[in-house]
Amino acid sequence: MVFKKLFSSLLYLLFICTILISCSSSDNQIEVVQIMADADNDGIIDADDNCPSTPNADQADANNNGIGDVCEQVMSTRIVCENGMAGEFPCNNYDLMAHITLSEMVATAGNDVWGWTDSTTGKEYVLMGLNNGTGFIDISDPLNPIYLGKLPTATFNSPWRDIKVYNDYAFIVSEANNHGMQVFDLTKLRNVTNPPQTFSSDTNYTGFGHSHNIIINEAVGFAYAVGTNIFDGGPHFIDIQNPLNPIAAGGYSNDGETHDAQVITYNGPDTDYVGKEIFVGSNGNEVVIVDVTDKENPRNISTLSYPDVGFTHQGWFTEDHRYFIVGDESDETMLGIRTRTIILDFTDLDNPIFKAAYLGPTRAIDHNGYVKGTLFYLANYTAGVRFIDISAIDNNGLNEVGFFDTYPENNSANFNGVWNVYPYFESGNIAISDIDRGLFIVRKTGF
Repeated sequence: MVFKKLFSSLLYLLFICTILISCSSSDNQIEVVQIMADADNDGIIDADDNCPSTPNADQADANNNGIGDVCEQVMSTRIVCENGMAGEFPCNNYDLMAHITLSEMVATAGNDVWGWTDSTTGKEYVLMGLNNGTGFIDISDPLNPIYLGKLPTATFNSPWRDIKVYNDYAFIVSEANNHGMQVFDLTKLRNVTNPPQTFSSDTNYTGFGHSHNIIINEAVGFAYAVGTNIFDGGPHFIDIQNPLNPIAAGGYSNDGETHDAQVITYNGPDTDYVGKEIFVGSNGNEVVIVDVTDKENPRNISTLSYPDVGFTHQGWFTEDHRYFIVGDESDETMLGIRTRTIILDFTDLDNPIFKAAYLGPTRAIDHNGYVKGTLFYLANYTAGVRFIDISAIDNNGLNEVGFFDTYPENNSANFNGVWNVYPYFESGNIAISDIDRGLFIVRKTGF
């Protein structure tokens, strides 16, 4: 009898203790329950589940972005250019693969765009200039691009930013005060598991303050910052063969400020300069050709203007280095003409000559243009990107064969719409940066 009473008392005490412990640790119990929760009952607790709202026991994540495939929000359909439209955008022969808005990249304006292909993985990435930094986008699946994150501006926000790539590093300049040149290791993009991220530069070159553009000759590992606060805005030479240790290597100021340029190791028809490093600058009222092979002794080869010059903005060589195709950013508004593209004959670099002018179908202002094979890719502001066949350039036979217009409101001579185009991805993906609407990926219809 005594034993039964003792046992009952012990049970009562245990019951009271259990209640007291439960009350004093209820928060911890709730926390444990939450940690162990499995809302979709797929055997993976929510804390570890890459798609906690939908059963996916296999945790499939094809693009390795940390979001399970069954939860991925995708634009799984290519918007084909049909009857002159790809969705809401006017087009001809080019389809819309994807569109990432400025708000998705937490920015209010777009500017430059460039590209990088990872030689190890084969993945393609877009480097998008924004008013507040540089955005990085994985487009290895062009229908489902992934915004990986942003490298913020080095100092202040600016409408102007320019990006080039050398040996898996991005080199970024801006007209923001004291911005210098950011250097970013692009291989870090391989390991992004929880986008978007905020990135940091790997080094900052401060040999100049602001810069309008940067040009890189990848064949020799030299960068050329133009429109800076040194060398009267002419090119500032930077040795970037060790990307993490950029070294100032002089500059050139004899022809004043350069707005944009191309620098190549020349292999064209003028045998006097084969193998030389040739800088071709668009200098506002003229094109300048400079031999920059010897960085301590750069030498002007020649200068050239053309009829009705407004503002010589940017240009690019044809692949045989015979012609240089130039865009003038002011002639449309100054002369009231349609988009004008200037063709210069560089057969003799000591004596370049004006060859012809091509007039496009609209009055939109031309901005940047690039050559790939027999196509000239023209960023044409409000008229979008124009695709121009230059296979008959010897006979002045330029011919538009397609376009994609990211600014459907109009084709007037205003500074809206496309800033730049990057056509050099082997896949055929073409990256377009729009000032007002962000990033577009397009591809030729049927390709």
